[in-house]
Order: sequence, then C-alpha cells, then structure tokens
Amino acid sequence: MAASLKRKGWKLYTLLSDIKSVSLNSQAVPGIAENFPCRHSSSQKHADSADYCVDLVRKNDYENFLCCLLLPKRLRPAGFAIKAFNVEIAQVRDVVSDKYRGIMRMQFWKDALDNIFKGNPPHAPVALELAKVIEKHKLNKIWFTRLMEARAEQLEADGFRSVKAVEDYGENTVSTVLYLLLQCAGIKNIHADHVASHLGRAQGIVTLLRATPYHSSKKRVYLPVELLIKHGVSEESVIRGQQEKPLKDLVFDLASVAHHHLLTARNMKKDVPKEAIPIFLNSLICDQYLKKLQLADFSIFDKSLQKKNGLLPWQLFIQKMKRTY
Repeated sequence: MAASLKRKGWKLYTLLSDIKSVSLNSQAVPGIAENFPCRHSSSQKHADSADYCVDLVRKNDYENFLCCLLLPKRLRPAGFAIKAFNVEIAQVRDVVSDKYRGIMRMQFWKDALDNIFKGNPPHAPVALELAKVIEKHKLNKIWFTRLMEARAEQLEADGFRSVKAVEDYGENTVSTVLYLLLQCAGIKNIHADHVASHLGRAQGIVTLLRATPYHSSKKRVYLPVELLIKHGVSEESVIRGQQEKPLKDLVFDLASVAHHHLLTARNMKKDVPKEAIPIFLNSLICDQYLKKLQLADFSIFDKSLQKKNGLLPWQLFIQKMKRTY
C-alpha cells in the first residue's frame, strides 16, 4: 500500500513538474511564416512548432492543456497539435472585427488544410505540427473539414435556433476532436465512439453556458432561441445580466440536457477500452461546472461560477489514476 501511494505521489510530482516546465519554458511565437526562416534546420522548425502549439493551448484553453498533459506520452504531441488547431479556428469569431475578416481567416485554414494533405503545409507553426501528426497517424481529412465547417457556420450565424443545434455543434466540434484523438491512439471501438459523441455534446452545452456572461458583456446572446421563447426571456435581459426565474429555468433545461449526455457517457465506461479513458478526462470539467451551477441555483451570472479551480491538476490526476471519467 505504501509503495503504491509512493508511486502515485511520484507521478503527481512529475505531472506538476511538467506543468511548471511547460508554463515557464514555452514562449509564444507569432503564427506567421517570417518566424521560421529557411536558415533554421528542419528539426529546429519542428521543435519550435511543437512548443508553439503547447503554449497556444496553455494560454487559450488551460483546462484542455492539463488534459493533454495527462495523455500517454506518445499521444501528447498529437493532442497539443489537434487542440491548437481547434483553438486557432475557435477563436476567430472573438479576434476579428467583422464577419468578412473571419471568413477570410477561415479560408486561410481551409487552404492550409488542403496543402497539408497534399504534403505542402504552410510555414505556420500549427500547420507544421499538424502536418507531422496527420502523416504519423494517417488521420482522415473528413474530421478536420467537419470541424472547420461547424466553426465557419457559427461565424456567419447569429446563434442557435434550438437545443438540438447546440448539441449538433458540440458533436461537430468537441466530439470531432475526441474522435481524432481516438484515431491517434489506434482505438477502434463503437462504445468509445458513443462516449465521445455524448461527451462532446455535453461539453458543447457546458461551454455555451460558461461563456454566456462573456458573450453578454459583448452584447451577444447565443442561448437557443427556442428556449428564450419557451421561458419568455428577452435577449436584452440576458445582456443586462438579470438573474430572474425565467432565465434560471432556461439554464436548468439546458444544463439538464448536458447532464443527461454526461451520465449516458459514464454509464458506458465498462465497455470502453482502458486506453481510451485518458482521452475522456474533460468529463470531470463538465461535471464540476454542472454541480457548481446547481449550487448557484442555476444563476448563470453567479460569481462563484467564474472562479478558477486551483485544484484541477490534482483532481484530473486522481481521475486518471482511478481509471475513470
């Protein structure tokens, strides 16, 4: 027993050391060709592109950064490359000043993806790293196309018409990333695919709920129109941050759908290969938010929901050691 605890303690120490090392040593490299001049060796370019992907995920998606660190060592480069690509296209809507610029940026990535699969990736760090991962794991282009098309559609849309639209968006984005990681791990299992589908839908809904205070601060509302109508909630009341009962009821309905998908995914754990468990660690993040939301009486603007969880690295590590999601 003591020896087992010592081994777990050493693994936790190693994880925390990795987090500290990556946080201190990774430097942001602007994603343009000029930062990778021809005088650099090929190995230096690859090292730079890998570091850039790690740093991009750490700065923009810290929770998934932690989840990537807990992947088996052989899968970490793939995890960071795929999630860095996801970050690049996911943040387009927030970093461009108008839809036209966003469409142009999406077109750049569409062209980049085409060139990657032709064996001629552009000299941008995420593209270079993604090309290595695609070649190594023989990844299917259809998943990347699906991910990009879903992001592009939301760029041009004003929000979601229905709860199903939110679920489908989670399937086409979050689940797609999980499918790619399963492919990288060489896992071909229908139960693992079903878990990925349900977790993606759950996380898609949770992400929408978590982002609502930010969206409202930008005078945007992406909550499903069908629920706004059902509960008599105006977009103006959401923008103002009002926490009246109709909005709480709306949030409860949406959170209940996410909770259903999370439970469905967890109920299939016994049929999922153990090698797939680390890929699904993000379920803990969904679960924690939904529990905090319940404690806040589904007041989506409650300040307790915006607090960072300093214990998350330990909690994810324990989840991994328990071989559960």
